[in-house]
Amino acid sequence: MLRRLVLTSAASLAALGAAAPAAVALGPLPLPLLAGTDSLTVTVKHSGNPMADGTFELKCGLRTAEGNHPRVQGACDRLDELAEQGKDPFAPVAKDQMCTQQHGGNATAHITGTWQGQDVDAHFTRTNGCEIARWDDLKPVLPMARS
Repeated sequence: MLRRLVLTSAASLAALGAAAPAAVALGPLPLPLLAGTDSLTVTVKHSGNPMADGTFELKCGLRTAEGNHPRVQGACDRLDELAEQGKDPFAPVAKDQMCTQQHGGNATAHITGTWQGQDVDAHFTRTNGCEIARWDDLKPVLPMARS
C-alpha cells in the first residue's frame, strides 16, 4: 500500500516553493518521500513451529516490503490495515482489563524498532485470553502459534 502525505495549506506549499516552484502552481503535492519506512525486528520463541521461531527483520515502506520475515508482504499489509483503523498493535493489554484464564501455549515474541514514526518495544505472550487476542490480531506479523 502506498502511503503519502498531501500538503494542502498555502504555507506548506510555499515552503516547498524554492525546491519545486512548479508544485505551487499545480496545487496539492503528494510527498511520498515524507512518509517514513517502518523498520521492525520480530523475535519469536516457542511458537510450536520451528520455521516460525527466530529473529526476523521487516521493513515496510512506500512501495516496498523487505526483510527476511516469512510473510513480509502480508505482515506489512496487516500493519497498514491497523494504521488505517487507528489501532496501536503494540499497546499492552490494559492493567484493569478482565481476561479469560486460558493458556494459549508458551509462545513469546518481542518486537522492536519503529512504526508510524514511533519507537516500538513490545512483548507478546499467549498466557490469557487478552494476550491471545492481542497476538492473533497481529497475524501474520506474528506467526500462528500452537498450544
